[in-house]
Amino acid sequence: MTGVLAGIKVVELGQVLAGPFAGAILADLGAEVVKVEKPEGGDDARQMGPAFRHGDALNFHEFNRGKRSVTLDLKTPAGVEALHDLLRDADILVHNLRPGVAEALGIGPAEVTALHPRLIYCAMGAFGHKGPLAHRPGYEPLFQAFAGLSSITGEPDGPPVRMGASVVDQGTGMWTVIGALAALQQRARTGRGCVVNTSLFETALLWAGQKISAYVNMGKLPERHASGHPNFVPYQAFDCADGPLLVCCGNDRLFRKFADVVGRPDWPEDARFATNRARLAHQTVLLPEIASLLRAWPRAALAEALVAAGVPCAPVNSIPEVLAEPQTAAMAMLQPVPGEDFSLVAMPLSFDGERPRIRHGAPRLAPMTSDVIDPAPRDG
Repeated sequence: MTGVLAGIKVVELGQVLAGPFAGAILADLGAEVVKVEKPEGGDDARQMGPAFRHGDALNFHEFNRGKRSVTLDLKTPAGVEALHDLLRDADILVHNLRPGVAEALGIGPAEVTALHPRLIYCAMGAFGHKGPLAHRPGYEPLFQAFAGLSSITGEPDGPPVRMGASVVDQGTGMWTVIGALAALQQRARTGRGCVVNTSLFETALLWAGQKISAYVNMGKLPERHASGHPNFVPYQAFDCADGPLLVCCGNDRLFRKFADVVGRPDWPEDARFATNRARLAHQTVLLPEIASLLRAWPRAALAEALVAAGVPCAPVNSIPEVLAEPQTAAMAMLQPVPGEDFSLVAMPLSFDGERPRIRHGAPRLAPMTSDVIDPAPRDG
């Protein structure tokens, strides 16, 4: 399949994760992505972890596949001039430089868009493009803590916990791509680009949005529920004889089916458990009864019986276990990287049933070459 963004040129000044992830999405969708790196070692992510292939860490390969690389010293006039040569026929610029760095280098949004009015300038910040913390840098765990995400994650009586995935960094990359694609559509109507601002702080606030809305509008402070849910019972993981199983009874009909499967048809007839609101009020009684009952069940047998009855459930899989699931193989999310001897997880979307392919591996750090920078303007 020809990439849906074929013909779109992206220049990425990305470091580590959020910026490079945005570039990787665009590259997987078919855009030409030129990654601009500093001459001394390139993107710091190349060294963030043991050498995996070609001297670079695995995370660098994960977030920089499908791109080309060029090294420019943007602290010199020649480097900035070469960047403008790249931007002359570019559609999108993505950067997650430390706050204030782009402006200090003379490549801030005002200067760049004045010279390249059709360019969509995507500036990915830490705390945002305005406000008292606009010039403070930050990283994933900092924003999970600062925006309240850690406070709502973990066991009820345990400490705040960082989520295991980089949801803030990668979420910011996703929002940046969404903004860039919307701006491309606007440019098709107006002929002009614009500045798209995103930040890790804004992304983290959005991921905490339901809890924020509940507090602002209802005065409700969030609680930690481990694998559970604040509004449904039972809706959590329970230990079976050989591993945990997540059970989701999202309404009273499902709870009745669940009770039948586990041999307790009397539960729905008990006024304490008959409705979800009643179960919420009496969960300290019901949940230990469920836990005690399910410990005797083999996990696979219980899951099979619940699925047959139409009750949503899932094993709490380890990474090896999810990779062994037939559904994982059927979705073909894990793709071999052309020209390499390893595989990476592909984009989670398809067009007409076909998933975009990883086109090639991450670029090696190389000096500026004429095939990457072409000073000739594009026709039209």
